[in-house]
Amino acid sequence: MQDAREQPTTISVKVNPTDKQLASELFDHLGLSLSTAINIFIKKSIAEGGMPFEVKDPFYCAANQAELQRRFDELNRNQTQDNKLD
Repeated sequence: MQDAREQPTTISVKVNPTDKQLASELFDHLGLSLSTAINIFIKKSIAEGGMPFEVKDPFYCAANQAELQRRFDELNRNQTQDNKLD
């Protein structure tokens, strides 16, 4: 466990300038600095033993999977029609 008297250390993170600006504005609106918000994220990650939210690949979202299935079904229908014997 960290000693409360321990001096903070500096970390450097590369982010998109627009994302930094938007995050700064968001956290400012919530009464937090960007540094405080990052510290909250780190503390919560430690407490959770991992990411404090689910990380998913958007490729597998329900809407995308439904669209892929629709296209797959359409492709199968078209192949079946093209292969019919007259």
